Amino acid sequence: MRLENKIAIITGAASGMGRASALLFAKEGAKIVVADVNDAGGKETVTMIKSSGSDAIFIHTDISKASECDNLIKTAKNKFGKIDILFNNAGIPHKPTPIEDFPEELWDHVYAVNVKGTFLMIKYAVPVMKAAGKGVIINLASVSGLRPRPGLVCYATSKAATILLTKGLALELAPNIRVNVINPVISDTPMFSQFLGGEVNVDNAKKAMSAAIPLGRLANPEDIAYAALFLASDESSMLTGSCINVDGGRDI
Repeated sequence: MRLENKIAIITGAASGMGRASALLFAKEGAKIVVADVNDAGGKETVTMIKSSGSDAIFIHTDISKASECDNLIKTAKNKFGKIDILFNNAGIPHKPTPIEDFPEELWDHVYAVNVKGTFLMIKYAVPVMKAAGKGVIINLASVSGLRPRPGLVCYATSKAATILLTKGLALELAPNIRVNVINPVISDTPMFSQFLGGEVNVDNAKKAMSAAIPLGRLANPEDIAYAALFLASDESSMLTGSCINVDGGRDI
């Protein structure tokens, strides 16, 4: 197994990419700390992992709050004795909105989760990893951070910040802690409809977006989970500061 005896924290693991990654990491031998604001979904992920014979715990965590990130890291360390992998998967979208109509409060909230939340999780996890002399951090950004779309400037710039945060910390935390980032194309997850505005038909939107991707389909949660598995495993031991675009060729 590729993650045997590893301890992995995955934020936003109540559904979508986070849940798919939690299930796959557990299948590959890791013990999982599921973190999310969605208690019901997070507990369901834990139940799914345990039913397959693996170990997992759920910790309610709003990653925009320093105290909850600190509690998550401390609880995970106390429970399992170490933290090998941190997958900062949690994030929030917003519907397309012209910049002149964009609410200041929403801008602050998107940045609080997508940027500050990633920073806080890393801030509290790094001392544990440094004490162990090793660790892997994976951040989730987006191809929007490379190629923004009109109306999604807030989301896109939050993901661009995540990409640069990854590169900066890859240098700062080398040689013992690796930091990489995954950039998915638009994905078929429960969040998909949140990127759409007004009366847009979801099925028609999926078809149109799929047609713009050379491989002819949206990403699915398992596509991102397998990329994360590779980055979490020793197979990627020479990768740090890397951006893995899981985009079906969209950004060539």
